[in-house]
Amino acid sequence: MRRKDREVIDLKELLQIIDQCKVCRIAMHDKAGLYIVPMNFGYTYENGQLELFFHSAKEGRKISALKENSNVCFEMDCEHRLITADVACNYGYFFKSIIGNGKVVFIDSIEEKKTALSLLMKHQTGQDFSFDDQMVNSVSVFKIIVHNYSGKEHR
Repeated sequence: MRRKDREVIDLKELLQIIDQCKVCRIAMHDKAGLYIVPMNFGYTYENGQLELFFHSAKEGRKISALKENSNVCFEMDCEHRLITADVACNYGYFFKSIIGNGKVVFIDSIEEKKTALSLLMKHQTGQDFSFDDQMVNSVSVFKIIVHNYSGKEHR
């Protein structure tokens, strides 16, 4: 990271940024080229391992691309605020962000899918939800096992 003065390295602060973010952009590559999609997500951080959880339709370019190549890059950001000035070049933008890389793993187990969807809904709404087998079987659920990530903020 070029701007070390903006790097977030404290784990508690990194997890606070993730808590605040509600959309994660996933970048992938398929035969047609690069592809990026914004998605709602949930997450866990256990034993030093960050995992991000997503749900999707069972078919489409995203699913095909992830099955073809499970290596992804992701980005999330929050706390956006314009910094105004008298001169255009002095304008700026406050933000917090997380960028990282990982590997997608599709979740097939009904119980694991229920857990992942519950984590996703808890992160998005702050509420607990339960899912029946029919609901869970109607979607594809996958996680990104995060290999590395970094945080940045401009206050």
